[in-house]
Amino acid sequence: QVHLEESGGGSVQAGGSLRLSCAASGYTTSVYMAWFRQAPGQEREGVAGILLGDGRTRYADSVKGRFAISLNNAKNTVYLQMNYLKPEDTAMYYCAAGTSGGYYFLASWGALSQYNYWGQGTQVTVSS
Repeated sequence: QVHLEESGGGSVQAGGSLRLSCAASGYTTSVYMAWFRQAPGQEREGVAGILLGDGRTRYADSVKGRFAISLNNAKNTVYLQMNYLKPEDTAMYYCAAGTSGGYYFLASWGALSQYNYWGQGTQVTVSS
């Protein structure tokens, strides 16, 4: 069983930055991890993902050039650095981990069904 705990959310003005952290604990065979977000009344969507073995990353078009996902293997922690935040980035952000092969990550990293474990979420609010 894998436990994921997010931290780092908060309120910031447009143009500001936040760094989210996701600490993984427990016995894990995770192959990839990702950040998703869900705004009120909207579907959960993939923001960024990372393949744990070689560090390859994927990003949603809406965050390319502004967000960066990274991994600290020693700490079993994945980060999401968010820069140039916009009001439309306001959402609950969730960390997720998947155990399927890397092929599935590369083919469909943004699909919720590819992930076995989810954190409880951390709120990000961006004001204009």
